[in-house]
Amino acid sequence: MASKLQAFWNHPAGPKTIHFWAPTFKWGISIANIADFAKPPEKISYPQQIAVTCTGVIWSRYSMVITPKNWNLFSVNVAMGCTGLYQLSRKIRQDYFSDEKETAPSLEG
Repeated sequence: MASKLQAFWNHPAGPKTIHFWAPTFKWGISIANIADFAKPPEKISYPQQIAVTCTGVIWSRYSMVITPKNWNLFSVNVAMGCTGLYQLSRKIRQDYFSDEKETAPSLEG
């Protein structure tokens, strides 16, 4: 067990490097996006979710071509891509495929 912990500690993408901490803190974006699943679709921002999705897809690919492979970076970006796609699908369904007709608020008392 101690040798595995020491190998993790001394890994080129281990906790002594930015290559560990940057993706670890990036999980906050994915967690916030998951928390936003409860948000009504009309509050979802297309530009924000497109950015989250593209970042997830692009950096997932990049994390697999660098040496050493950074599985923490890969997993957080897969999560970002998936949560972004899900949020975009919610927004698109609401904007283009919803049967609900938007009614203007009445000014009558």
